[in-house]
Amino acid sequence: MAVSTGKSFASRFGVHIAVFLFVAIWTIPTLGILVSSLRDKDQIIASGWWNSFASSTQTEAGRLPPASAQVEKDGKFVLEGNIFGDDPARDISAFGVKSSAPTQYSAGTTADLGDGETLQLNPDGSFVMTSTKPFEGERGQRVYYASSAPPKFTTDNYNTVLFSEGIGRSFMNSLTVTIPATVIPILIAAFAAYALAWMRFPGRALLIAVIIGLLVVPLQMSLIPLLKLYNGVGSFFGVPSKTYLGIWLAHTGFGLPFAIYLLRSYIAGLPREIMESARIDGASDFEIFVKIVLPLSFPVLASFAIFQFLWVWNDLLVAMVFLGTEGDQIVLTAKLNALLGSRGGDWEILTTSAFITIVVPLIVFFSLQRYFVRGLLAGSVKGG
Repeated sequence: MAVSTGKSFASRFGVHIAVFLFVAIWTIPTLGILVSSLRDKDQIIASGWWNSFASSTQTEAGRLPPASAQVEKDGKFVLEGNIFGDDPARDISAFGVKSSAPTQYSAGTTADLGDGETLQLNPDGSFVMTSTKPFEGERGQRVYYASSAPPKFTTDNYNTVLFSEGIGRSFMNSLTVTIPATVIPILIAAFAAYALAWMRFPGRALLIAVIIGLLVVPLQMSLIPLLKLYNGVGSFFGVPSKTYLGIWLAHTGFGLPFAIYLLRSYIAGLPREIMESARIDGASDFEIFVKIVLPLSFPVLASFAIFQFLWVWNDLLVAMVFLGTEGDQIVLTAKLNALLGSRGGDWEILTTSAFITIVVPLIVFFSLQRYFVRGLLAGSVKGG
């Protein structure tokens, strides 16, 4: 008995450790994307997101005022001011006047630049540059400095992405594609699953075999033939091919085999006594389906809705083939792919866009997750 209890405890402990690892592997990158999307561009470049709550040190370059700003004091020509301008919210630790030695002098010390020129740059950014001869030139002396800035979080990245980069429009386009492409196959598959589970008709077994066979057909193999067929139908009726209707039908066709298979396994496991009692009371198949089967099948419907929504929302290939890439049609994944090419170095734009793409699937999953496992397992024990 003691051995059995010890094994049971070790098994539960192992399961908990595995779950913790999976949660950490999933949560840490998501947290990193969220934190990076709220950070300032310069701080993203200077340090990783795990250092976002500490001051970041970075080397920058600034330029002193031109010669026209000089004043004469005690026989010397002087330039004074603050290198940060009106925003002295950083602390300088070292400075230099050459790009090869940006931290040659400690902050607060007076550097001898030669030819009678000196420069003192203080930790708060204030500076005093003196010379025995008048300064000349339209451009001031370039100064390099290492500064530490406090943590800075902002929502400006989201304003830029949603209203300047076109992500807001692409977000609405993705919703326009995903919601109907999730609802339509559920409606069709629910009727088909009930018919295949509880109605007897010729060719029923063959239809089930065909549906199971379609589960293994690669999407890439059927994509181009389906597009040619759809374009042919569009040309025959004189309608454009790059429309929302086309991508709705494409996602419906690709999602139906799995939807019918999943729903039939669940519906076939419903108690036969309920169906027979309803038929004795005079209920038709449609009434049984609407009033009994659908309410009892909500867990599996929610499970498939999660699968279909995530697949359609994250899809790029079908959207690029069946829908245009114009601003009024391009979906979120295609827009993000375009940003990777044009804004590959702007991490604040990319991380913000990435988090926008995952926030909707997260909301859908956590809203329906209590039905997820129940819907997947309920039809796995017995079937009709």
